[in-house]
Amino acid sequence: MLTLILGGARSGKSRLAQRLAGPAGRVTYIATAPVSEDPEMAARIERHRADRPSSWRTIEEPLALAEAVECAARDADSILVDCLTLWLSNLFWEHRDAAPRDVEDAVRTALERIAAAARGRQIIVVSNELGCGTVPESAVTRAFRDTQGLLNQWAADAADEVILTVAGLPLHLKTAPQRKDSI
Repeated sequence: MLTLILGGARSGKSRLAQRLAGPAGRVTYIATAPVSEDPEMAARIERHRADRPSSWRTIEEPLALAEAVECAARDADSILVDCLTLWLSNLFWEHRDAAPRDVEDAVRTALERIAAAARGRQIIVVSNELGCGTVPESAVTRAFRDTQGLLNQWAADAADEVILTVAGLPLHLKTAPQRKDSI
């Protein structure tokens, strides 16, 4: 089962994702944030690490997300990807000289592979909702925001369940009938 958790900054997305993944048994956490020299970002990464149970396996993969999910799917009962937005940012930087359409194609292909890996196990992906803000000033930022919106739409379409978090509260946008636990 594929679950997409959306929300703004500090909306409770990661906390909810960890709660849903927790009872699954063998959990693999895939972190997409690259190791940072920025002290504030490094502190955020460390806080996320400390919040995870020590029994969870962690894969740090900023670019090859589909491959990391497929690898984790070999022995994990549940896979948590946090987050698609940072992964997209990494892709945009890695392919900064490419046309946005090329990045879109790579995103769509990766999401298809992730959805296929969800058959027989739980995969939870976390992503930021960026479409509620102002129109960005620069072309590259507009292209990123637009691609993020497409990524979220494609992920929601592939997902069995979609949850929007606002102020720590979950709003179920698409519900999987087979989920037995309650939020």
